[in-house]
Amino acid sequence: MLTKGSHDKVRKFDIIWALNLFGTAVGAGVLFLPINAGMAGFWPLVVMAIIVGPMTYFSHRALSRFVLSSSKPGSDITEVVEEHFGKNAGKLITLLYFFAIFPILLIYGNGITNTVDSFIVNQLGMASPNRVILSLVLIAGLISVMLMGEKIMLKITEFLVYPLVFILFALSVYLIPQWNASMLYEMPTAISFISTLWITIPVLVFSFNHSPAISSFSQSQQREYIDVTTAELHTSKTLKMTSSILLIFVMFFVFSCVLTLTPQDLALAKSQNISILSFLANKFDNPYISYFGPFVAFLAITSSFFGHYLGAKEGLEGLFTKIVDNGKAINRKKLDYGAALFFLLTLWGVAIINPSILGLIESLGGPIIAAILFIMPMYAIRHIPAMQRYRGAASNIFVTIMGLIAISAVVYGLF
Repeated sequence: MLTKGSHDKVRKFDIIWALNLFGTAVGAGVLFLPINAGMAGFWPLVVMAIIVGPMTYFSHRALSRFVLSSSKPGSDITEVVEEHFGKNAGKLITLLYFFAIFPILLIYGNGITNTVDSFIVNQLGMASPNRVILSLVLIAGLISVMLMGEKIMLKITEFLVYPLVFILFALSVYLIPQWNASMLYEMPTAISFISTLWITIPVLVFSFNHSPAISSFSQSQQREYIDVTTAELHTSKTLKMTSSILLIFVMFFVFSCVLTLTPQDLALAKSQNISILSFLANKFDNPYISYFGPFVAFLAITSSFFGHYLGAKEGLEGLFTKIVDNGKAINRKKLDYGAALFFLLTLWGVAIINPSILGLIESLGGPIIAAILFIMPMYAIRHIPAMQRYRGAASNIFVTIMGLIAISAVVYGLF
């Protein structure tokens, strides 16, 4: 463990957390990202690639600084919100925070059941297993990893993310001989260019979003480095690393897919509602790509599940402590097991029912996530004395503008 005055070199601890945050961001949605982001053509995608890196880094860094700004070291985001904004605002923001992340967890519980079931039936050629048992085994397995502690969770995530990064990169390189110039000649008008950017920015924001794990990550950094200044330095370095890995590997994958296909292909993939790997496997009649699809989805959902579980657990436990608040010390171990039981039962129930409305519920949480990630830290920098040293930076204006664009586009998309 490092103390004040410790060297500021990036350590293995930081690299493992960078991989964990990468895993949180890259859910199964990465398999649909080339379709959603690429349908507008090549040139809007170039602009998005330029802005998404700084947008991801500055917003998550601000949220991490917000968590570290507490006068009580070790406070999570729900406690920091209450400290800075008061009890009632604390309860409201904690409630919103929980309901923005919880539906994503439900989607992952349902998604991993569907992914494994589909693999057993389509790739292995076996009969579909009993959904009740399959979903219980998978969800209980994921939650049990979270109960084993931070070190084991980080270790398992590390093992999941390496093959995920490798496969994304290998597929991107594999597609290079298939690249064609058709996308380069699609020149949108100025109006459609701007409207395309506006509507697509939220797609990128949520594809690169690792905010559910930021509070746990910031606390972990503070425990590791003790001194707040040293912890803040290492959180910034780690978040820069995460944003860079996301930008390089995810955007290379998106560009490679978009340059391989025509605008008509992407529109067809959208109408068929299948992942980009399934579409590529059908187009090139390549069974290996279709095998990779479920495997990438499994790795992506599992690693993303862990990060979102951290955020949902924090929100649920924060709500519980704020409602119960009887002055007595709360047994954290019992609270963790209580939260685990709640998530097991709710996720299992939803996975059995397999409802089709989950995507809609998730999109309703979109504006809340954008507000907590972009707007709340910027508001705190303006109004909270503990964060006043961050005032005056050009990045604050950039994050605020991007946050407002993302929120307005998500709200527009809902209606």
